[in-house]
Amino acid sequence: MATLRVLMFPFLAYGHISPYLNVAKKLADRGFLIYFCSTPINLKSTIRKIPEKYADSIQLIELHLPELPELPPHYHTTNAVKLLTSGAAVFSYFFNILRKPEVEFPFPAIYLRKIEQVRLSEMVAKSKKSKEPDDGDLLVDGNMQIMLMSTSRTIEAKYIDYCLELSNWKVVPVGPPVQDPISNDAEDMELIDWLGTKDENSTVFISFGSEYFLSKEDMEEVAFALELSNVNFIWVARFPKGEEQNLKDALPKGFLERIGERGRVLDKFAPQPRILNHPSTGGFISHCGWNSAMESIDFGVPIVAMPMHLDQPMNTRLIVELGVAVEIVRDDDGKIHREEIAETLKGVITGEAGENLRARVRDISKNLKSIRDEEMVVLLKS
Repeated sequence: MATLRVLMFPFLAYGHISPYLNVAKKLADRGFLIYFCSTPINLKSTIRKIPEKYADSIQLIELHLPELPELPPHYHTTNAVKLLTSGAAVFSYFFNILRKPEVEFPFPAIYLRKIEQVRLSEMVAKSKKSKEPDDGDLLVDGNMQIMLMSTSRTIEAKYIDYCLELSNWKVVPVGPPVQDPISNDAEDMELIDWLGTKDENSTVFISFGSEYFLSKEDMEEVAFALELSNVNFIWVARFPKGEEQNLKDALPKGFLERIGERGRVLDKFAPQPRILNHPSTGGFISHCGWNSAMESIDFGVPIVAMPMHLDQPMNTRLIVELGVAVEIVRDDDGKIHREEIAETLKGVITGEAGENLRARVRDISKNLKSIRDEEMVVLLKS
């Protein structure tokens, strides 16, 4: 029998490449040969996420875009564009607005707070201004018959069914976008060794993804909250391109000295799957981009949600509904407060609330893993 070949060409954003790679590995496990196409800058980070066993079955194909003075090769990615893949809850929420604006969304757990509605309205207005008259609409009938979603019926069955109700498509969940917890970088290994010195479930991981950044005010509140909580932590404190700062200057005066060996603060990417999969990790402060939220659930780690924009607030409401997260709610001015964050952290890491969250997220993680092969069989039959 001839080997079946698949060409994968994801949108040039890290948030899209990870779920595509997740599906590529599953197909390769079933005998497919995958050609994975993207720009060199994207593939540079992608190759580190491909285990050795896929060396022959997943082949990377470089896409070389024209080099322009204003678009050098290291910008051949949408790493500065606010676009992430989404699950069925957020997709059905927005699709309901488009298809049935007169009908209230039938799942009250998924909603937007007032400040989030304002931000969304501003984003939609800006998007309408920049849209060309002849831009195609991917959501109109006839453009596609099957939609693959990086999700699972274990966590989003009713939202997947509602997508079916709203459209004529066949919606096929392919499992959450979870990276393999592999890392061979020497600096990463030093960090993992440090994490290994901490007690089980005693450490919180803090990261807001590749395309979202804390304001100076938010960064100060998080820093003081970590001090007040007295929990161990790894904090990825990154800055927008062109606005990089020395960590010592960006953080409250004396913060690094005061926390000592209780925490590590990084201004670069960290091996997120490896950290979340570590027994010392007991919680994850996250913006709740879809990939990050699903990785945390898959690895059985409770989430302290601090959503910022786009799909993140609704992803947050979903995981709170699932019983695997607690949300840090911004006030009417959009501000977060150190006391609330600190109390929430202590509850998740050392309190009874944390024990309940961990039991629930580990139960869902187990169910996700048990249904993973079944979902791929459905995909292959589609």
